[in-house]
Amino acid sequence: MRAHLLENTHAFKLGNDDLRVEPNEEKGRAGMAINEELLGFVKDALARGLSRTDIENALLQAGWKPDQVKSALTAFAQIDEFPIPVPRPKPYLSAHEAFIYLVLFTTLYLATFNFGRLIFQFINLAFPDPAAYAEFADAARQAIRFSIASLVIAFPIFLYLSLLIGRAIKHDPSKRASKVRKWLTYMTLFVAAGVIIGDLTTLVYNFLGGELSLRFGLKVVTVAVIAGGIFGYYLWDLRQEEQETQT
Repeated sequence: MRAHLLENTHAFKLGNDDLRVEPNEEKGRAGMAINEELLGFVKDALARGLSRTDIENALLQAGWKPDQVKSALTAFAQIDEFPIPVPRPKPYLSAHEAFIYLVLFTTLYLATFNFGRLIFQFINLAFPDPAAYAEFADAARQAIRFSIASLVIAFPIFLYLSLLIGRAIKHDPSKRASKVRKWLTYMTLFVAAGVIIGDLTTLVYNFLGGELSLRFGLKVVTVAVIAGGIFGYYLWDLRQEEQETQT
């Protein structure tokens, strides 16, 4: 079976005897239309029994970008001894899941912020500034009380929703394709990365100014551990999802 690859092509059509790539007569088509044609080509090629490697090489030689080719190939599951390609679930949007995930990540942010604030106040009380201890001690205790109250409310809600979503995904893995989940996960990674960068920048700034102290160092470590833990967990979760998609 021969694959004829032509330059500057965007549409694919399968003949009866061979695979050939035909030029697209309509320039400037929307990306969605091109993706649909690409998916159709991949589907027909897989149905003909071509290997994924051969399909990938043909598309790359035809000028398709590697990420487009990868997305098109991973759109179909690798199921042995099944005669036709099986599509994977596509990302979807659900109002119910949007509500659940918004509450989940909101409670995550609240719990994280107040946990860090609580640690900060304990550090301030353990290593006080002698010049401002008298007026600062009362404010620190009030901040501790408010942070504990926030954690008592937000953290159990976060745990409950996490367990609820985990069970739902275990029962129906297609729920991982939720668009809201992906957007909020990447937004959380962005926020965590920004906090880590700001934390390290502040550390270097104070180090260059010779203003490092034990209290300041403990606060830097606190922020790095909290933000780094969140970043690492959600990055690991995304990679797990990618591995499941490729299998």
